[in-house]
Amino acid sequence: MPEALKAPLTVEFPFTRSLSPVQSAFLTGLRERIVLGVRTADGRTLVPPVEYDPVTAEEIRDLVEVAPTGTVTTWAWNHAPRRDQPLDTPFAWALVRLDGADTALLHALDAPGPDAVHTGMRVRVRWAEERTGAITDIACFEPYDSSPNETEPADHTGEFENPVTGIVAPARLDYTYSPGRAQTAYINALAEQRNVGERCPSCRKVYVPPRGACPTCGVATSEQVEVGPHGTVTTFCIVNIKAKNLDIEVPYVYAHIALDGAGLALHGRIGGIPYDQVRMGLRVEPVWTRGARYPDHYRPTGEPDADYDTYRELL
Repeated sequence: MPEALKAPLTVEFPFTRSLSPVQSAFLTGLRERIVLGVRTADGRTLVPPVEYDPVTAEEIRDLVEVAPTGTVTTWAWNHAPRRDQPLDTPFAWALVRLDGADTALLHALDAPGPDAVHTGMRVRVRWAEERTGAITDIACFEPYDSSPNETEPADHTGEFENPVTGIVAPARLDYTYSPGRAQTAYINALAEQRNVGERCPSCRKVYVPPRGACPTCGVATSEQVEVGPHGTVTTFCIVNIKAKNLDIEVPYVYAHIALDGAGLALHGRIGGIPYDQVRMGLRVEPVWTRGARYPDHYRPTGEPDADYDTYRELL
């Protein structure tokens, strides 16, 4: 049995969201070196602020300012900081209850080592030199020798010039992916411009790409079956939005294609035909580019359209 493939894989995208009035005031306040919370009907002050009371679900808009100093309620040591974390040297992740708040805020705590951190230690905000209206405007917390602030938090209007109304937060996941035995065989066959599936020994359905087991019968699959290369368009959609880093002019068509001999459809782009002429039942074949591990697109074969009854169970 050939060794299963594996490769590093990164999933990364910018997450864009608009802000409610409460979140807008909180992030704009950080830009101005002010920490805001919200006061609930029963007098609790929540930091970070939320739009709805977690106990009563009532909307809350009563903003209050809390101190930039606080107390560590619990913590965990991060001995190996990762990409884009707040500090590039070992630090503690800490929940800090700021003076005047009743809940704790999670952030990095800069300390020389785990022996220097303890529950109950006093800390203060270290502000970032450049602030844009994001949680990273708090660069981290740092140890601070002081007593808790006994003064009452002050009400705050939450009104600032040029308030932050939206944020773009990058999301990234790095991991090593292994497709497993069945899909390794499928990928290796694609390198030879072949499509290989596996047949279920119970229901006899041929899965492409293979999954190593039949999701319907729950039994392992091992019998390899070569399918295609021709296939039938079962259903499709017209894409009118151009994707970033994808050099394909819109509009174009993406379709589910049932390869001859397969028990379910896979998806692929349709080319070689105007987008408005693509139809259910269209017979297609793969077009490979030099060195590619999968078809670049599928094009019409010139055969008569398939009868609906031949693919209706594969929609």
